[in-house]
Amino acid sequence: MADDENRARGAKTLPFILLVLFFDAMGVGLILPVLPDLIKGFGGLANSDAASISGYLLFTFAAMQFVCAPILGGLSDRFGRRPILLLALAGYSADYFLMAFAPSIFWLFIARAVSGVCGATFAAANAAIVDISSEGERARHFGLTGAAVGLGFVFGPVIGGLIGEYAVRAPFIVAGVLTLLTTIYGAIAFKETLPPEKRRRFTLARANPIGGLLAMRHYPLVPLFLAVLFCVQLASQSYNSIWSFYTIAVADWTPFWIGTSAGLYGLLLAIVQGGLTGPFIARVGEPRAAMFSFIVGVGVYLGLGFASSGPMIYAMIVLGAFSGFAFPAIQAMMTARTPADAQGELQGAVASLFSLSAIVGPILMTQLFSAYTDEVGIYFPGAGFIASAMIIVIAIIIAGPACRRAAT
Repeated sequence: MADDENRARGAKTLPFILLVLFFDAMGVGLILPVLPDLIKGFGGLANSDAASISGYLLFTFAAMQFVCAPILGGLSDRFGRRPILLLALAGYSADYFLMAFAPSIFWLFIARAVSGVCGATFAAANAAIVDISSEGERARHFGLTGAAVGLGFVFGPVIGGLIGEYAVRAPFIVAGVLTLLTTIYGAIAFKETLPPEKRRRFTLARANPIGGLLAMRHYPLVPLFLAVLFCVQLASQSYNSIWSFYTIAVADWTPFWIGTSAGLYGLLLAIVQGGLTGPFIARVGEPRAAMFSFIVGVGVYLGLGFASSGPMIYAMIVLGAFSGFAFPAIQAMMTARTPADAQGELQGAVASLFSLSAIVGPILMTQLFSAYTDEVGIYFPGAGFIASAMIIVIAIIIAGPACRRAAT
């Protein structure tokens, strides 16, 4: 009976959670194709200089998310998922409108800070997924969350690229309106997923990035898998940080083509994670699915590093989608080893590590890009992707023993 109730609740709740993650990703995607022109518009900067400033904008977003993610995750374990998600969504909507009307680069930094706080919805949303999923459903449901994120990266860059060709700031107004409508929908339709008997007391000792991460040491293999996810996310910062600037340097793409390329990757990732993840993991198992994704990732990053034309970039986009099995596979292995009353804390730890990677990654990737595309020294715009390939090799070294132990 309890399983039937859980499935019924999940059928009603899952669509809203996926919508939340969709808009989170869409917000990141929206800014991707228009960010170079947006920054250059404040001072006539060169592409390499604009890339450097964008790294600090991303740093601001990530630093706020790093601090706030475990707090929101812990608060969702105490008060439930619903109030945290709805408040963060409302804040996200306000952030988009602030980006749309920012009069200076300073206000862009303020907007990115607000977005970082609200972007910490990741922890509460993924914890809600765990609440409504049986252990056997978690890999498939996390695959669906990956698909939602992928679709966000389809529509966000495409909308940003299309509208950005005519008005750089208009995409943010569109996103603000859509997110506000999602908040209203959630207030009406989203029911609480965490029953009172499964809630725990909120403490600052656990609701901080370090405390939340340290709490994970009590659960078998989870710290190793968290280290692997950190490496994977750090490597992916080459996409988030320099894609627009890189494609301008390599293929001279406009916002439309930048948005189209990012949208294609999001579409392929949604197909892989939404349609292929469940069957693939069921066939080969979570450990092998993760290792397969890492190997594909190394090849794709190297290919992008040495790409010299648009068609070569598109070929790597297609291959790169097949690295999308890693996150749902690792999430499934971690959640299976974490108790129900710590799932929000686990997702807070995951979000904190993602934010930490987004603190380090943009600075690393944009400074590498700027150093190798200015007028001094070697011209090599793909340097950041070579660094990403090296980071994934480190992830493979860490993941190997952990995956072998998880398979036994």
